[in-house]
Amino acid sequence: MSDARQLVPRTVAADAERLIRLSEQLHAHPETAWQEHRSARWVAEALDEAGFTVTSQYLGLETAFLATFGSGPFRLGLCAEYDALPGLGHACGHNLISAITVGAARALAPLADAAGLTIEVYGTPAEEGGGGKIELLDRGAFAGLDLAMMVHPAPVDVAEAEPFAVSHSHITYQGKAAHAAAYPEQGVNAADAFTIAQVAMGLLRQQLPSTVRVHGVMTNGGEAPNAIPARTEGRWYVRAESLAQLAETEEKVRRCFEAGALATGATLDIAPESKPYAEFRTYEPALRAYVRNAESLGRVFDPGTPARRMNRASTDMGNVSQVVPAIHPYVGIGALPALNHQPEFAAHCVGGDAEKALLDAATAVAWTALDMAAR
Repeated sequence: MSDARQLVPRTVAADAERLIRLSEQLHAHPETAWQEHRSARWVAEALDEAGFTVTSQYLGLETAFLATFGSGPFRLGLCAEYDALPGLGHACGHNLISAITVGAARALAPLADAAGLTIEVYGTPAEEGGGGKIELLDRGAFAGLDLAMMVHPAPVDVAEAEPFAVSHSHITYQGKAAHAAAYPEQGVNAADAFTIAQVAMGLLRQQLPSTVRVHGVMTNGGEAPNAIPARTEGRWYVRAESLAQLAETEEKVRRCFEAGALATGATLDIAPESKPYAEFRTYEPALRAYVRNAESLGRVFDPGTPARRMNRASTDMGNVSQVVPAIHPYVGIGALPALNHQPEFAAHCVGGDAEKALLDAATAVAWTALDMAAR
């Protein structure tokens, strides 16, 4: 085991140029949820080069893949995310997630037989609201894994994921167009419906617990100022401490949207964009091993500053953690004061600090896999 552990950082270091190139390639060509055709191919190619058997369009999802290596009794699942944010590119650092996962997988491959590992790398699309991992779960992915892991970029290192459960909904009000000056009484104002719903939600927040978040954007507010808006659309998220609390809160939020329809006469449609994301269930033995390994590389975990709150961000990895043992730690990229989902954070997802985080996290993940397989 000692010899194997020493080989990991040497392999990661030898792979550094390739891993950084992959990260930069993804960063320069961001693709949003379900559209990650080049991204999935590039990540899969980096594994194919290392002798992994790659299955593209895994389980019928065009931008998912599975890459496998080894035949040991301990089944390790490593998740690669590569979708970007609309308008913000890789402002959540999924380019680094993929490179970290590839780095860990390639470092473990030469050790798989001796360590008793079967390495399964899952290319998982559409984490940013599309629930790609949930779709894969529903089709049989991840079943029977002994451990699933991934590491997410953040402003600072944080060990434990504590994400909110979340639902993602597409909201549509359908009204009736009319000339806003000549025939306003002939219209049914779909924009007014949205205004009433948002006012109702603003008032509702006084009665919501601190573990709940309700937020969204209107994506279509009408066509012209002199026409009563006939159709408005938006995307809305509800977050809560657990799936049970989420369901309770969603009913209250639904009534706010229904109020807009009732007051204006518009019709309302609420369509889920994915199945709800679950809260996270951390496998503590693996998390302790990861922390120990990361600290041995000089990583310092944030003791409790506001910068660590990225660990509250929702993820469909939470659903995976409900089925198999899993961890989802965060690696700091020296981005402060920039935070995830800001353009400035995207700029920090390449360059010196990001590269060090990539190589450290890949090494810590690989060491953690060896530790858990040897238990």
